Amino acid sequence: MRILGGDIGGTKTLLRLVEDEQDLYEARFESAKWLGFQPLLKEFFRVAPTGPAPESACFAVAGPVKDGRSVLTNLPWKDLNAEEISKHFGIPKVSLINDFHAVGIGISVLPQEDFACLQVGRRKPRAPQVVLGAGTGLGQGILIWEGGTYRPLETEGGHVDFAPVDEEQIQLFRFLKKQHDRISVERILSGSGLEKIYQCFCGTVLSAANISAGALSGENSCAVHTLRLFAKIYGQQAGNLALTSLARGGVYLAGGIAPRILPFLQENNFLEAFCAKGRMSRLMIDIPVQVVLNPKVGIVGAVQMARVGSASKTSRNI
Repeated sequence: MRILGGDIGGTKTLLRLVEDEQDLYEARFESAKWLGFQPLLKEFFRVAPTGPAPESACFAVAGPVKDGRSVLTNLPWKDLNAEEISKHFGIPKVSLINDFHAVGIGISVLPQEDFACLQVGRRKPRAPQVVLGAGTGLGQGILIWEGGTYRPLETEGGHVDFAPVDEEQIQLFRFLKKQHDRISVERILSGSGLEKIYQCFCGTVLSAANISAGALSGENSCAVHTLRLFAKIYGQQAGNLALTSLARGGVYLAGGIAPRILPFLQENNFLEAFCAKGRMSRLMIDIPVQVVLNPKVGIVGAVQMARVGSASKTSRNI
């Protein structure tokens, strides 16, 4: 049996073809170079090993999913439609799920070496877990125990309001307010947000990749300051999500940025901000926090959804 999994994001799209439990073919595409998903998928099938059409496919998308359709938040593509994809490519079962739904599935099957612990805490079995991750945007999800396993709940929590907690963050808020009517957390906890922090406090424009490189090497002191502030705000938002859901089962940081800036997340800034919840601070100390080191956790989750036959001909709005 052939199945297909995909992780469709604003920066990249990963597709993986699996046959009889073995990975058959995987390809990476730069999303912005394509006018839509169907031409991209057509190219994937053109270069993939020949054979029958997949019996099941699951695509994780960076945006809300409803009734088998999704509009990606950070791509100008037309709506993705599970039913249209099924008919066009002859795939009997096609589902769309939110990308952090897929991350939630993926973390359950990753080996322990794919995680880095930031806070051991005291894990409570079957308690809620949360996943969040900064990349092109900021994804978030909640996992609840149901029927002997964790079930993901989709959220768009990355678009909640940014709440500055000190004068430095108020300065950043005012800087961003000149450019946007509303400042969501995603405006800061993302690749473009990292660039905005640097521009605000350093007065020049630099790419996120160069900011990270300059900070990690220690050669750019302003980049070091930028990443420390980024890590602090990351900790604040992770703590907000953990507190909202009482995530005594653990907090997992996924996305493209966290593994790359791990040394800065391991400094005190992140955990101090995570735990700084006033009367609830003692509770926060007990919540385990881990970084997901595997950058392909989303496609792992999408393949798993296709493999277990959970997908239907249209997406399930979970």
